[in-house]
Amino acid sequence: MSGLGRNIVRIALGSAVAFAGVAHLTTQREEFQAQVPHWFPIDDDVTVVGSGVVEIGLGAAFVAMPDKRRTIGALLAAFFVLVFPGNIAQYAEGTDAFGLDSDTKRLVRLFFQPVLVLLALWSGGVIGKGGDRSVEAGSS
Repeated sequence: MSGLGRNIVRIALGSAVAFAGVAHLTTQREEFQAQVPHWFPIDDDVTVVGSGVVEIGLGAAFVAMPDKRRTIGALLAAFFVLVFPGNIAQYAEGTDAFGLDSDTKRLVRLFFQPVLVLLALWSGGVIGKGGDRSVEAGSS
């Protein structure tokens, strides 16, 4: 896929992440609180607000700062890895949220997190052929 394809995926992923961050702070706050693992040592609401703010920042930066796409793509991928234990906990604890109301649905969701990691890395130009390293380094 061309550089245009990477940009389309970068913008779509960044927009989706920023939108999810806004949902953390507004309409879906209780749903996100339900997904915070019982063992996590920080208050559920603080966790949801904090992760929402991070998502808004990373998503908006991924869209608005194409010259920093490699760094932001790597940070976004790391964020997806860091929140993955919450997805595992949702499956293990049988927590219903966002329509994931069966073990099968929660299990299937687990397989999408690595896809998000790869999309962040690929659309950021961190992995795959055609990643233009010179743009972020400032060279021509």
